[in-house]
Amino acid sequence: MNLPPPISSVAAAGSSVSPEEVARLVAQGCPLDAFRGKRVVLIIPDATRTCPVGLLFQTLHAHLGGAVRGLDVMVALGTHQPMSEEAICHRLDITLEERRSKYAAVGFHNHEWDNPAALKRIGVIPSAEINELSGGLFAMDVPVDINASVLGYDRIIICGPVFPHEVVGFSGGNKYLFPGVSGPEILNFFHWLGAVVTNPMIIGNKWTPVRKVVDRAAALVPVPKTCLAMVVDHGHLAGLYCGTPEGAWDAASELSRSLHIEYKGKPFHTVLSCAPAMYDELWVGGKCMYKLEPVVADGGELIIYAPHIHEISATHGKLIREIGYHCRDYFLKQWDRFKDYPWGTIAHSTHVRGIGTYENGVEHCRVQVTLATGIPEAECRAVNLGYRDPASIRVEDFAGREDEGILHVPKAGEMLFHLRQRPDWAREM
Repeated sequence: MNLPPPISSVAAAGSSVSPEEVARLVAQGCPLDAFRGKRVVLIIPDATRTCPVGLLFQTLHAHLGGAVRGLDVMVALGTHQPMSEEAICHRLDITLEERRSKYAAVGFHNHEWDNPAALKRIGVIPSAEINELSGGLFAMDVPVDINASVLGYDRIIICGPVFPHEVVGFSGGNKYLFPGVSGPEILNFFHWLGAVVTNPMIIGNKWTPVRKVVDRAAALVPVPKTCLAMVVDHGHLAGLYCGTPEGAWDAASELSRSLHIEYKGKPFHTVLSCAPAMYDELWVGGKCMYKLEPVVADGGELIIYAPHIHEISATHGKLIREIGYHCRDYFLKQWDRFKDYPWGTIAHSTHVRGIGTYENGVEHCRVQVTLATGIPEAECRAVNLGYRDPASIRVEDFAGREDEGILHVPKAGEMLFHLRQRPDWAREM
């Protein structure tokens, strides 16, 4: 695919792109003449993504604030929980006092995916195109709705990180529009598309069917778009790319591929996947499974260790308790029973439970997924997940034992783990 090259800055290994270099790149990529007198919205991730979004926001404000007619921030929640004003300030690395003074003119907005009045239809991707984009897996019209307020701006700046991602392959770029600020129809569609392809076949791959659908939907957005795509490595801003959402993402995902995938020589029978505090419910803590499923041995156990997680999902928990956590084929082979549930919720279920089969009414999943969280044992069992009392786990007992087939990941959810040699179960899919 021939994409326009972005301007970029890549730090030396172990160091960060400096604030001065960020300012230079922002000035070059967002020239004042193109933004003067415009209303601009900065679309940012919520607190479940590691990146120095505060540095980018403050740099953009310093550069554009005196020239634009307005500069607002919208949090690309997808279906995540809204953020309070205090939480958004924390995300932007500013104090409440600075919010009320220096940044008083900046509007803070949460996306409202479940409020029809907040959405506007900008088009429909016809079934023939969906058939082509999905590689023949689906043929259906897909409506494309977006947060209506986005359409009231003159320029969009997307500002977010790029990591391997279970639904789209690599996050970032136009994904901050779809599902970041989109309506539920397209969100549910392409999450289920990714689930049908399966997480291990999607994650860490670039030009997935889902990425093609996301980019096609973004082409319907009539507002000019600029993207600042970040690549973060162990807290360092390893790279920053500025250009079109497609071009900036394309280049950033190449750096992400080199930094965010760790290869192992053999699978592990036990994986302790420790969720960071930014994952405050299983809906996002499931990333601790997504990024590690490829290195769990057949019949092995992956433990999501997160004593701080006490609920499955504030938004989707009721539905998940109805359908449980199951492999893809459990749903596909009983589709009439499940087709009317939100497809994005079903997709989440399959991503957490992993690869498996469903034959003659019997489900067999390749690995055991166990929660060592604040979610009670009865609730874990009821949704088809294992349970361990988190108080019974001594994390240090899992460390340094890779030779024994035990893997400990202290901060799971962003690094992808793969085997150097593709396993038999993956070859068969």
